[in-house]
Amino acid sequence: MLCLLLFSYLASLVSAATVVVNWDVTWAVAAPDGNPRPVIGVNGKWPCPTLEINKGDRLLLTLNNQLRNESTSIHFHGLFLNGSQFMDGASVVTQCPIPPGSSFTYDFTVDQVGTYWWHSHTFGQYPDGFRGPLIVRDPAPPYGKVDGEFTLTLSDWYDQQMPPLIQAYQSRANAEVNQGHEPIPTGGGLINDKKNASFAVEPNKTYLFRLINVGNFLAQGLDFAGHDLTMVELDGVYTQPTPLAGKNVRLATGQRIGLLLKTKPNAASNFEIKAMFDTTMFPPTPGIQMNTSAYLVYDQSKPFPPPGTLYNITYVDETALQPLDNQPALEPVDNRVVLDTTFTTVDGIHRATVNNLTYLPAKVPTLYTAVQAGGDYSLNPNIYGQVNPFVLRPNEVVEVVINNMHPSLHPWHLHGHAFQVIERAPPNAGIFTGFRNASAIPIKRDTLMVQPNSYAVVRFRADNPGVWIMHCHIEWHVESGLVVTLIEAPEKLQGLPIPANHIDNCVRYPMPWQGNAAGNTRNLLDLAGVDTRASEDKHNGALYDPVTAYTNGPLTPTQQCPPSFAGCIGHTSLIVQSVPTHKRRWLETLKWLVR
Repeated sequence: MLCLLLFSYLASLVSAATVVVNWDVTWAVAAPDGNPRPVIGVNGKWPCPTLEINKGDRLLLTLNNQLRNESTSIHFHGLFLNGSQFMDGASVVTQCPIPPGSSFTYDFTVDQVGTYWWHSHTFGQYPDGFRGPLIVRDPAPPYGKVDGEFTLTLSDWYDQQMPPLIQAYQSRANAEVNQGHEPIPTGGGLINDKKNASFAVEPNKTYLFRLINVGNFLAQGLDFAGHDLTMVELDGVYTQPTPLAGKNVRLATGQRIGLLLKTKPNAASNFEIKAMFDTTMFPPTPGIQMNTSAYLVYDQSKPFPPPGTLYNITYVDETALQPLDNQPALEPVDNRVVLDTTFTTVDGIHRATVNNLTYLPAKVPTLYTAVQAGGDYSLNPNIYGQVNPFVLRPNEVVEVVINNMHPSLHPWHLHGHAFQVIERAPPNAGIFTGFRNASAIPIKRDTLMVQPNSYAVVRFRADNPGVWIMHCHIEWHVESGLVVTLIEAPEKLQGLPIPANHIDNCVRYPMPWQGNAAGNTRNLLDLAGVDTRASEDKHNGALYDPVTAYTNGPLTPTQQCPPSFAGCIGHTSLIVQSVPTHKRRWLETLKWLVR
């Protein structure tokens, strides 16, 4: 047995590779719904590429931010990044945003397999197109050999860019006149970033479909026109193979599902795959396309079925599944974290709150504060500011109770871990007062839809030291503060050096990289200057103005773009003369912004 294990380990070393990727993050123009608009692409192209790597590979991915008017970053959604906590890519959490004209390299080894995705994690940017699938190959998947494989992404599309939509959403006027409602996806739904996508199949075959909701707002249901489906993966975690028996699947934003699809015995017909916006989140609305079609193409010469209308779907309850490894519920619980979540008006703005506080970003990335604080200070949640911090101790079993005190669904995503879903209560069950139907062998995943006016209870072991956020994966709600910060085993982080490229990136942005949440290095308990009030002036998405970045003041109303590129929203209002001479050095490389 020992020889077999040693052989397997050596084989993995031999097969592992260093995957080097260089991406220029650029503007492009696309019209997936027929309406041209600027999108954020890679190397001048959109849709963005799929990252495909093998388990054990080292990924070296360099972003060159050529957007000129927006900062950026990349989060590798679902990857735990054990020992690589600086590579999580969440701006103002584990790094400073990457400013225009700068490059930044992510460097880590992948030790998971399955279906993931990558996306910007900078101020609501990814719905403008900067996202794509991330597939980690398993040399011996438990479901065996398949005849083919497809990746199918779902998204909701907006005909405007995110910065003005975020500005409108987080405005006082929206709170006063529109009850704080989210902007609606005017472009309807997309499958693989287009309308009428197609998947060429053959009869009597078994295909793996990797489903990913890369959208901004809405969950979507999928109907595969009566084909036999077996679920084998949730969010990168293998499940016991589960036939769906005529039921369909639903994916919230951020969720992934692996399905085995058995094709029909002959090629007599082509079939429609139909996606539908979840009507419990967004009721049918005149002028908004609620359904999106794609096609299983058995014979290109035969007609495609006419698009149908689908409003009612019976979904499989994925929380009733079991993981392939049959791991029992983690016990005993060492630390219970209770999150009472809702929406209300804060400082005149429609904001999300957790335990009566809305998340407001720190001035220093929270991970940097944690690794530099030292000793007892790192264990003190007060030094991290109003980021809804919770300190977790090494290797404790953490139970998180999410009380959704809001009449809508919310998909909660955890960075750095997959969690066990101990219980998800039905809609309108009220807040958690005790278990009603706890799972003994719970399914594991990293993104869970919590039902309206109800609760969910999840568990994980705090065995991945770092700073990991847990948040609703509706991007509007991230921007409105539905976020908590888990400071995991900070005593294990002390002495870790902040990588040099991180420090250089902060200097270029510029953003403080030392001290507590307010950037105070002399007294970590002095939080003077940290944000404690919501302000509509600070919700401009990823729009970049180095003067604003330095002063943290409001953006000017001037919004113009250099005529030489496709982005239609930007800032050229760099008042260089108003910046003291000794602070101008970081503007020199960006002078082309004001040409």
